[in-house]
Amino acid sequence: MHSITLKTLLFTPVCSGLLLFLLSALPAYAQSGAARVSVAAVETEEIVEQLTLTGTVTAARRSPISSEIAGKIAQLQVEEGDRIPSGGVLATLDARRARLASRQAQAAMRQAEAELVDAERRLEMARRLAERRAVSEDERGTLETEVQTDRAVLERLRAEAGEQALLIDMHEIRAPFAGVVAQRFTEAGAWVEPGDPVVELVDLDQLRIDVAAPQEFYPRLAGGARATVRLDAQPGSALEGTLLSAVPVASPGSRTFLARIVVSNENAALMPGLSAKVTLHLPTGNRHPVIPRDALIRHPDGRTTAWVVVSAGGALTAQERNIVTGRAFAGRVEVRRGLSDGDSVVTEGNEGLQPGQAVEIVRNAS
Repeated sequence: MHSITLKTLLFTPVCSGLLLFLLSALPAYAQSGAARVSVAAVETEEIVEQLTLTGTVTAARRSPISSEIAGKIAQLQVEEGDRIPSGGVLATLDARRARLASRQAQAAMRQAEAELVDAERRLEMARRLAERRAVSEDERGTLETEVQTDRAVLERLRAEAGEQALLIDMHEIRAPFAGVVAQRFTEAGAWVEPGDPVVELVDLDQLRIDVAAPQEFYPRLAGGARATVRLDAQPGSALEGTLLSAVPVASPGSRTFLARIVVSNENAALMPGLSAKVTLHLPTGNRHPVIPRDALIRHPDGRTTAWVVVSAGGALTAQERNIVTGRAFAGRVEVRRGLSDGDSVVTEGNEGLQPGQAVEIVRNAS
């Protein structure tokens, strides 16, 4: 009995012909089954350039709150981190001497009011007697002068009483705006002079992100441009913001200028001092077709292609197109050549497609 090896079998005329037939039939067999793909329509949009910069969260209002008068701190009502409403008391000074001075001013004012009433009564009596020539003109004139003097004295004492009341109010150091106490500069029992800071207050409701933008972008940074903010402390989150302003003063050393972005802080995600990456979405003024990024296929030889679904004879087939791309933004890519508005590009299932292969659309992203 003779043994037949695999090599002998392959080189027999009959088996060789069968093998060649099977190999030639593989492409036809591969194309007989329709590939399941997802597609998206090519749409013409305004092209947006994305500029990513690094910035810092800052507060629009961050102020050391100081005393307007000299005095001893009687009580410091706040701790660092406390949220204070506008007008809330931050600290109180010892107001005992001020209250005594206010009582003296009030007493002097009441005395002056009584003296004025008496002087006006005597003047009225002198006027009636003068009609009967019972009082000389000199006496009546003297009384009129006395009334005018008493009125002036009363006006001065009323102002002094008001000043003393104001001084008492100044013994309470209040928050000029709502915010968070960032730092305490003094303690109860300490003496402060006018202008000495007591606490630092930060307004967390008006935060912005300051970035240094290259000077060549200044003409395009119009207020209202959209911005996406990602905090380094919260890498998984993205906040939507708006370009508030571009300060028209460039730094001569870095050739940059300050741009400010505002972001809603409803969830208290922002805190002054945090670093952030800001992506500005700047309109270019140009309109071109755009496709999803997933529709792109980049080849080792440098070509970029996209698969397009076309209808031929009632059947849907795949067709590969060489394309020239431009800017990428928001998950989409600008197509400058190779595709037209309304084309259907394959976004899923495009890895193993063959030219002319039948396809079945399972999802239309458009």
